[in-house]
Amino acid sequence: MKSRRTVPSAPSEALIMALPNGRILGEVMPLLKRAGIEPEPAFTDPKSRKLRFSTSDPGLDLIRVRSFDVASFVAFGAAQIGVAGNDVLMEFDYSE
Repeated sequence: MKSRRTVPSAPSEALIMALPNGRILGEVMPLLKRAGIEPEPAFTDPKSRKLRFSTSDPGLDLIRVRSFDVASFVAFGAAQIGVAGNDVLMEFDYSE
């Protein structure tokens, strides 16, 4: 079976990290801040309808999705890394 993952091919393309809305997002953001990664202001705007947000690191963009969508975004290559709870990971049968 051929992998459906896509990896940024050019240095100008940012790595995409999928983050879930809710409690986990609240726990991850201080960690990103300690690492020197700050999302653009629209990321914290609940009225923003954007999916993809730039960060202070030009090599990293963030997407904010429902918790159960994190695994799907990573499994199908729309994000290269994601943060999800164990309940989400156990729910899906992705080999990745």
